[in-house]
Amino acid sequence: MESKKDYLCNMGVYRDMSPEEFRDIENRILYEDNHLLVFNKRTGEIVQGDKTGDEPLSETLKAFIARRDGKPGQVFMGVPHRLDRPVSGVTLFAKTSKALERLNNMLRQGEIHKTYWALTAEKPPKESDILTDYLTRNEAQNKSYVSKNGKEARLKYTLIQTTERYYLLEIELYTGRHHQIRCQLSHMGCPIKGDLKYGARRSNPDGGISLLARHIQFIHPVKKTEVDVTAPVPDSWKGVEG
Repeated sequence: MESKKDYLCNMGVYRDMSPEEFRDIENRILYEDNHLLVFNKRTGEIVQGDKTGDEPLSETLKAFIARRDGKPGQVFMGVPHRLDRPVSGVTLFAKTSKALERLNNMLRQGEIHKTYWALTAEKPPKESDILTDYLTRNEAQNKSYVSKNGKEARLKYTLIQTTERYYLLEIELYTGRHHQIRCQLSHMGCPIKGDLKYGARRSNPDGGISLLARHIQFIHPVKKTEVDVTAPVPDSWKGVEG
């Protein structure tokens, strides 16, 4: 079986796809037009290339579009924002350089609104609250810590569902720090289910964490119409109503 490392993405040459993989990618596209693509990322997938050498979604989607659309040359797939490998859900890509530049500007201006869902085994101290902490990133550990000398990190959480064993929090970010949701919820005493790095008691079977980029909403950078996309709840989130 071909490894994900065995792909060519230069000189307009893209790897082939099995019919099963093609259908899987096609079914996980949540929104697409000539400028944008919104994709439902699974845990374990990476958005951009990293030191592991695993194929990122940006390149998988290039191969998919090259095959679907019969494009002989290069396919553009820009990445305005990333989700961590263990996180799932809504992931935004730009299909043109113009769209990428405008999306990057919109992110800096706070014009792209994202909502996250997280499962935790611990009940939060309040039904809803705004958390303000100061975070420092440890590059060697790829981990963030609450520190007096860190950068301000703010989020709002709301308890929206309770299952037999877990609590579902809806989270709105006001800042975009490294591992912000994971770190701040852990510091509150509510580590995300499966997140061993930030204090969860056990891992998830798929190696991911129960953090979902649930929803994204913004004004289209070219068409100037509203884009409003919601990711489905993963099958592994037993008892959570979507």
